[in-house]
Amino acid sequence: MLEVLRQPLEDGKVTISRALSSLTFPSNFMLVGAMNPCPCGFYTDSNRECTCTLPQILRYRSKISGPLMDRIDIHIEVPAVRYRDLAGETSGEDSETVKKRVDRAREIQRQRFAGKRIYSNAQMTSRYLKKYCQIGEDSKALLEQAIDKLGLSARAYTRILKIARTIADLENVESLTAQHISEAIQYRSLDRTLL
Repeated sequence: MLEVLRQPLEDGKVTISRALSSLTFPSNFMLVGAMNPCPCGFYTDSNRECTCTLPQILRYRSKISGPLMDRIDIHIEVPAVRYRDLAGETSGEDSETVKKRVDRAREIQRQRFAGKRIYSNAQMTSRYLKKYCQIGEDSKALLEQAIDKLGLSARAYTRILKIARTIADLENVESLTAQHISEAIQYRSLDRTLL
């Protein structure tokens, strides 16, 4: 059933076809999903031992196809949080500071794409990627290594560039650096093979 999300995620529209007619509706949405790393849930947990076999883990993960995973911009592991970290004083940024940074990045994107019929980095076509996601030789070498080592698809490549552009926007920086590319690659955790 998840596979029906592939085209709406890619095209931003959904088409309903019946015997005599076909209708297309706008379908721009943000997909947020969660899953365990394995059936028992402890594959990457440093405090509890996983009881799953490699075939069980692979079968579990295969419930989400590669083509669907390719269309998800960010997939990261969220480890369990220990009690002392939950109960302790946090030294992270407050929500208001983060909101200001996100609002500034959204404004940068709004200005970048003014009059272009798109409003965010996620919607960039290859033409806009070439214009707004130019990278240096060090970044190209890093991307080439990641693509070859992880076996990333062309779609994953464009997702990495879009995420790197957004990371730079959040830092209020015009040029993409190898650091932006590296961070964006880290957000492709499910593209990595199991050890």
